[in-house]
Amino acid sequence: MSGHSKWSQIKHKKAQTDVKRGQIFSKLVKMIQITARKGADSDANPDLRAAMEKAKAANMPAENIERAIKKGGGRLENAQFESARYEAYGPGGAAIIIETITDNKNRSVAEIKHLLSKHNAKLAGTGAVAWSFEQINGQWKTKMPLVLSEQDAAALARLIEELDNHDDVQEIYTNVENK
Repeated sequence: MSGHSKWSQIKHKKAQTDVKRGQIFSKLVKMIQITARKGADSDANPDLRAAMEKAKAANMPAENIERAIKKGGGRLENAQFESARYEAYGPGGAAIIIETITDNKNRSVAEIKHLLSKHNAKLAGTGAVAWSFEQINGQWKTKMPLVLSEQDAAALARLIEELDNHDDVQEIYTNVENK
């Protein structure tokens, strides 16, 4: 029985869960802070109300939500967050829109460029990708779906997973259609 510890296995699974939960909470906090800039009253700010509902659905503690609202509304000192959108071309020519919330756009764009180049993707200029999408109620929907080969689809999935794990990335949209 040496080398088999039930606690060790539980501890490992808990650590993985805690990391994922922390990443989700970090993204939600930034989203709440950005929307709270438009007004800290959730009754008068539907974007804030939606962000709060997402946070509650992810089981974020109410204290964290309130702190994020105060920080975004300017009632707490600290970093100021801003949103940024990046457009890229990924494996197989897939169009990608990456929406971020960051306290440092220079750091954020450098890290995103690095992730893209690591997966044979490139950052595109503003509007280079967006023309192939339409925005419906804040959602980006492709006008021209693209079907990728199995190899390109797998490469794109790996890229999206890494981008999604980045703290500043909030949403990722592609023009790829699932087979």
